[in-house]
Amino acid sequence: MNLKKHILIFIFLICTSVFSQNTYVFLGSYNRDKTTESIQVYQLDTLNGKLAKITSSKDIINPSYLTVSPNGKYIYACTDTKTPNSGSVSSFEFNPENKSLAFLNKQRSGGENPVYVSVHKNGKWLVNANYTEGSVSVHPLLENGKIDSIAQNFQYTDGSIHKERQTRSHVHSAVFSPEFDYLFLPDLGADKIRCYHFDETKKQPLTETQNPFTKTDLEAGPRHFTFHPNQKYGYSIEEMTGSISVYQYESGTLKKIQRINAHPDKIKEGFESSDIHISPDGKFLYASNRGKENNIAIFAIAENGLLKNIGYQSTLGKHPRIFAIDETGKFLIATNVNSGNVIVFKRNLKNGLLKKVGKEIKMENVSCVQIKKI
Repeated sequence: MNLKKHILIFIFLICTSVFSQNTYVFLGSYNRDKTTESIQVYQLDTLNGKLAKITSSKDIINPSYLTVSPNGKYIYACTDTKTPNSGSVSSFEFNPENKSLAFLNKQRSGGENPVYVSVHKNGKWLVNANYTEGSVSVHPLLENGKIDSIAQNFQYTDGSIHKERQTRSHVHSAVFSPEFDYLFLPDLGADKIRCYHFDETKKQPLTETQNPFTKTDLEAGPRHFTFHPNQKYGYSIEEMTGSISVYQYESGTLKKIQRINAHPDKIKEGFESSDIHISPDGKFLYASNRGKENNIAIFAIAENGLLKNIGYQSTLGKHPRIFAIDETGKFLIATNVNSGNVIVFKRNLKNGLLKKVGKEIKMENVSCVQIKKI
């Protein structure tokens, strides 16, 4: 091998090593008090899937769900989750060069038990879903990353037919459409996926649409929602029946085209399906199941958006509430609340199957993971 080729290989290895270190993993938890770390931040080595801890925070209580701003500078969290008569959203500034995570401010969430938070692509709006009181709130975001007071809050009271779990609305997530011009709110308590038009130029960006909600099957309990990268299809994970509903999507409108179990046919009860994501190439869908299963169901996605189950992967822990897929599609990271462990899986890009890599991370009551290349 000549000298020139050696030099090119050396440069390639150096560049690969550098670029593999700018992907970060953010973990939230039910820390219950300020004596334990509530948020932890790791670097993900995208060559081998190893995690290296770089910083953490104890400044807030029960950051059950996190999201990262589009520019990667700010972390937003649902805080005071599962805290009686309380609920808030908090902001942090993340500096990868200094390896620091600094608390910025906190605002009331507009309802008890906030469970999901989303940021608009322009970085100027924050939306959070409040589970217990069934509501959604919209907050302006300031240029310094801080959260401003609530601009809009919508409360819902309607429920569905389950006598214990659906006595009233329980909004479980708030998901922007692919173009960020609509907002979808899966409501576990009402068996509805609510929808608003979102106008980023207005001081109160949410306005009602002609079709304010899509009705799901009764006792389905829609929880989380995701869109296909081609923007033509939407997928809802239904917690109470352990099902996934597939929808054709166009301009704020959902039309159901399939409903498929996220669990093996032999399981007849005790469903606790939770999270749902699609690989960046749009070929595979993943859905997590808690309860008796503690696994991730894996589906192939056909060109017409329909799903076909191709397998299950144990999350190697108990109660996998949230998982995430990195931007390259190479890795899937699952958080297990009850066993307090975080597992990194490498995705087979051809068949979609998962294989554990690296060493698991221990974090008490870990509840959420987000991955961001910065």
